[in-house]
Formats: sequence, structure tokens, C-alpha cells
Amino acid sequence: MSNGPAPVAVTGGAGFIGSHVVAALAGAGHRVLAIDDLSTGSQANLDAIGGDIDLLEADAAGPRTRPALQAAGIKVVCHLAAAIDVRASVADPVNDAFRNVVGTVAVLQAAHEAGVRKVVFASSGGSIYGAATPPPVPETAAIAPESPYAASKAAAELWLHTFQRLYGLAWTSLALANVYGPRQDPRGEAGVISLFGANMLSGRPSTIYGDGTQTRDFVYVGDVAAAFLAACQQPVDAVRLNIGTGVETSVRQLHSDMARLCGVPDEPLAGPARPGEVHRSALDASLARDVLGWTPKTNLTAGLAETIAWLREDLRKA
Repeated sequence: MSNGPAPVAVTGGAGFIGSHVVAALAGAGHRVLAIDDLSTGSQANLDAIGGDIDLLEADAAGPRTRPALQAAGIKVVCHLAAAIDVRASVADPVNDAFRNVVGTVAVLQAAHEAGVRKVVFASSGGSIYGAATPPPVPETAAIAPESPYAASKAAAELWLHTFQRLYGLAWTSLALANVYGPRQDPRGEAGVISLFGANMLSGRPSTIYGDGTQTRDFVYVGDVAAAFLAACQQPVDAVRLNIGTGVETSVRQLHSDMARLCGVPDEPLAGPARPGEVHRSALDASLARDVLGWTPKTNLTAGLAETIAWLREDLRKA
């Protein structure tokens, strides 16, 4: 092995967030193995990234992961492969648990058997705390899932603790706020920003579910990738770190801001509130600042402009 940066694997590496994590790691000189079955990820997300990157087209929870990790000499795994749709988790909690809990256990087992020293896990700060603590929510808040998706992410963290105690497998859990940015496919398991943007650029109205006062902490994907890079490189273990801006933005205000940037009327449709979704959400990320030196660099206006520019080009190619 060389004395350079440790080889890193990224499950879900061809996906929206995962491909940005791959880019950040490769840009810092890491050799990267992206593991993705391409069911929601895309080879195109990796094509423009320079650096030493390999793609294993496979289910990260399947039998090909362990030998691939071992052969590549992987020392750190960033685990982002997951089912991410809250509404789908309510409709089919068994499938959500299988993909997010059993899938995580399978990745941890493969990592342990392959001699990996650390796993950086993508948790969901936007959901695991529920509504029990007013925002911005610190890591010390009680875990109070209000959806099967949130419960599966919380359960996966227990398995991180278990593998650490059993085998000494180090871990850091990054509890992400609502991530947005380029490569978030509006045709897939999309977030509200990519859905609003695609609708506005295509001349279609968007629907706001509930009264529009629900808030989210929108964090730019490039900033999230920087947090994963820092967690891979620094000896910060056995801790959950919130990754967000601490700023609440209402869905109604978001629609207005995006309509202005897209140059379209601010006229959303109204729909009923959806079960399982937290009404207010924002994260206190001061611990990540203190232990990782991480802070978000991209404000919402700049991030929305970047996202809309990407959506324009994506829709032009479609």
C-alpha cells in the first residue's frame, strides 16, 4: 500500500449525494470504489469526476461487496446506499427496514470481514429527532422517529455501536439535514427543491402539502460532501454529528424564492398534509464545527441558483 490517502468505498456512490462524496474524496487524492446497483444512481453522475475511481455495479448488501472491499484494500466505507422516501416507508415499512436496517448490517459485516477500519454512515437528522425538541436540534436530543424511515435510520445507528463493541469497527454517523443540489433527479426519489425546480422550468404547477408553514433545514450537497471527507480523514469516532445550517425555511417561502429565481408566477397548488413528516426541522451543527472543523459554506440563494442551472441543463438533455 502507498502512504497516500486511504482507499475509500462509497455505497450508493453513483447517486445524488454519493457521487458528490466520491468527487470530494477523489479530489483529495483518495482512491475510491463506488458501489451502486444503478437502480436510482447513474453512471453519468460519475463520468465527469476525475481521479482514481472504480465502479462496482452491485447491491451494496450483496455478496460481491466483501471481496471487492478486500481486493481494493479499502480502509474506510462511506455508507449512503438506502431507501430515502418517507412516504414510501409509511406505505411499505417492511421494505424500508429491509433496505435500511438489514442492508446496513450486511455492509457492516462485509466491512468487518474485509478488514475495514471505519464506516461513515449517512443518517437522517431531518427525521430521527422527530418533533420532540424545538429546532435547531442538537445531537443530545431524544431520538423520536415519526416514520418507518426515521426508525430505520435510528436502528442502523444501534448496529454501528454493536459492531464497534464486537469487532472494534470505528464509525461516525452524519445526521444530514435536507440535502439539495445538482444531480438530485426530479424524476426519482427527489427532494422538494428539485421537484419545485423541475416543475417551474417545465411550466407545471407544484403542490404544497399541508399549510406551507412546515420548515426544513436545506443544506447544499457540496457542503455535505465536505463533511464526509472530513469524517473520513479525521479520527473522530463513535459519535453522531449533525450536518445542517441551523436555519429554518418554510416550504411556502422556498416556493416563492424559487419562483423568483426561475422567473415564474408564485402560484402553488394545495394538497393535504402527508403522514410521517416532521412539521419543523433544523439542526444544530456546532459539534461538527468543533470536532471536524466543518461549517456550511453555501447559502440557500447561491445553492438554489446552482441547482436551478443544473436542472435547466438536465431538462434540456432529456
